[in-house]
Amino acid sequence: MSPRTMTEPAFLVLTALVDESRHGYGIVREVEKLSGGRVDLKIGTLYGVLDRLAADELVALDREEAQQGRLRRYYRLTESGARALEAEAVRLAANVESARERLRARYAGGVA
Repeated sequence: MSPRTMTEPAFLVLTALVDESRHGYGIVREVEKLSGGRVDLKIGTLYGVLDRLAADELVALDREEAQQGRLRRYYRLTESGARALEAEAVRLAANVESARERLRARYAGGVA
């Protein structure tokens, strides 16, 4: 991925594509599920994220299927996307651990 920081929607879209390719609405539903309903991607936002991820070669078009007269595009995670997702997960986990260490130290020192 480019040097820019991965946004939460990008992180969740990549995570949604780890186990299988999905079309837009399927990605939206999976992101909602992954975030416990906290993130509700709008279609315009989703396709902006997908366009950026595709430009960075983190996702690719898997196939297109006609459903009820409409074309559904299915996207898949690329190997580069899997590596970028793993790197971001490691970065986030390190941030969480730093925060937890500081909180433990704060409460161990009696600061309320």
